[in-house]
Amino acid sequence: MRQTHIAGVDLNLLPALFVLLEERQVSRAATRVGLSQPAMSRALQRLRRIFDDALLVPGRDGYTLTPRAERLRTRLAGVMPELDALFGPEHFEPGTATGSYRLALSDYSVALFGADLARTIHQRSPGSSVVYQQLGDEAFAELNAGGIDLLVLGRPAPSHLAYRELFTDHFVCAVSHGHPLADRGQLSIDDYLKYPHIRIEIEQGTTHLIEDALPGPRKVAISTPFYTFAVDMLSGTDLVVTFPARLVAKLTNPSGVRIVDAPESFPELPFYAVWHPRLDHDASHRWLRSMLYQLTA
Repeated sequence: MRQTHIAGVDLNLLPALFVLLEERQVSRAATRVGLSQPAMSRALQRLRRIFDDALLVPGRDGYTLTPRAERLRTRLAGVMPELDALFGPEHFEPGTATGSYRLALSDYSVALFGADLARTIHQRSPGSSVVYQQLGDEAFAELNAGGIDLLVLGRPAPSHLAYRELFTDHFVCAVSHGHPLADRGQLSIDDYLKYPHIRIEIEQGTTHLIEDALPGPRKVAISTPFYTFAVDMLSGTDLVVTFPARLVAKLTNPSGVRIVDAPESFPELPFYAVWHPRLDHDASHRWLRSMLYQLTA
């Protein structure tokens, strides 16, 4: 056989070679791969030149394989399934997978669906592991660097990242039972600005949606990234805490506070799943995102 580098070989000939060596007959091989008989004959001639071997030779009962062709047939029997898998669609089987997923979530997201998501992943993919970390200032940088696979947050992602909106929430306010605003159905802006606040601060240095909706600054007495902690702090104070309404059902002691509607001018709060585009078509991470979509639908 002539010395021929793989880069100089037309790999489209491999299926024709494989079928010719199996069928040992040009017309049957042509039918099997969807070629005309003249096209398969031309493919055979090219293969003979590449391997410098006749490959198929006339015999008593039709064509027979040369010794070189026999060796090729044996090797191709192992190679072709591997090539088919290599170029075919990637298959992911959760039940036998052993992947690891790292997600960055806020206190709100963990309270809302974190336990259900972790439990679902464990039940459907028991060999996989899940790591939750607190959503913070470096989340996008970690996503870019591959340290985080998926994050959920209440604002759109930078344009170079992939995202999908999961759901939309709206703001409510919580105060203690003895608070002067406890019996209001909905707060006015004046009501809202009259009292000190607990600010929920997920990312340092970002403009809060609430601040954007106010005509002036509110008095922030306490800042924390933890929603449930903030609500538990209200008892016996004149503090106000503002948070997404879906969290009310997850409060450990909702009867211990009064929930009132936030000012009408406050915006709705969309939440997004965000990931790096390099994970767009990865079967394992597409499955992970589908679990999140189902739980937050």
